[in-house]
Amino acid sequence: MKHSNILIALGTAIVLVLSLTDVAVAQDKTTAPEIIKNVQAAANELSKSGEAALADFNKKQAPWVWKDTYIFVLDCTKGVMAAHPMKPELVGKDIMTVKDSKGTAFFGQLCDATKATSGLWVEYWWPKPGETAGSRKVSYALKATGTPYVVGAGIYDDKATIADLQKLSGN
Repeated sequence: MKHSNILIALGTAIVLVLSLTDVAVAQDKTTAPEIIKNVQAAANELSKSGEAALADFNKKQAPWVWKDTYIFVLDCTKGVMAAHPMKPELVGKDIMTVKDSKGTAFFGQLCDATKATSGLWVEYWWPKPGETAGSRKVSYALKATGTPYVVGAGIYDDKATIADLQKLSGN
């Protein structure tokens, strides 16, 4: 009898640990409101500090890299990536011709944030870290006032609609 009680207790403990792990992993996923808040903060920082702030956006550290996402900065006047903490090889590169895994050149759509006072959300298909196939990614982009820069961050999300995301950001 004791042996079966031990097995039941062990099984229960394993299920509990796996459940807690799932909760912890879920908490590590960035939410759309967090994206908006951090992109707005980054745009404000760039508006105040200008080009001098770009170095901070190229570092893999908080507050511009958090949970499962990061801030990236586009120079839409020049059509280049101005800062990218996860792929520094993109900095200074022409981004306007880069296509997602479905063949869409989407960086120009992100640069349309220069015309949207509350920013905008763009959907594209991009490989998750460590994968080669594209997954649906939605990124929020906002113009940094007084600069040529657009600040963005994104999440992999199969469910959120662009219309719902736009409402969150005040559009």
